[in-house]
Amino acid sequence: MSTHRYADYEDDYENDYPDTGEPDVLDERPRRGAAHVVSALGGLVLTPVALGLLSWGGLRQQQLIQATLSTNRDPLGIALLAGGAILLLVVAALGALSATGPILGGLIYGVLPGVAAMAVPEWGFRLVNLMPKSDIAYGVMDFLFIGGLLGVGFLLVGSGLANALVRRRREG
Repeated sequence: MSTHRYADYEDDYENDYPDTGEPDVLDERPRRGAAHVVSALGGLVLTPVALGLLSWGGLRQQQLIQATLSTNRDPLGIALLAGGAILLLVVAALGALSATGPILGGLIYGVLPGVAAMAVPEWGFRLVNLMPKSDIAYGVMDFLFIGGLLGVGFLLVGSGLANALVRRRREG
């Protein structure tokens, strides 16, 4: 027995609107193709740039501190680290449009290379050798073998999945 005060009158209102067989306008989900494309492009373009900036800035900081055994600061290294972190924040925020960007960026540039380097270190060296020789390549190699790429990749994938779950819960 229902405790709602109008439960007894439910039958009076059930058949007021005949079913036309057409889907209700509210049942249609908006098309999200543009959001998926923008997010995917952002994840595929911004993630490697962000990781390169983080790697290069980290290498500069590491070399300065280890070479001089001092606590001097490298303004360019700090700016590179900050720029890379901000770009990663932008990639994660693209998950608000679509989870595609953070998931793709995290998988392609973080999880897959990180797992490959941990499983077979020679693959990690081969991946880094695809890059032109520079401080960025050495920074990426350091970041790859200390597990930084793997960690960032999992965080981006987790960010994308969390955004997708929240969106599904809101729509469902």
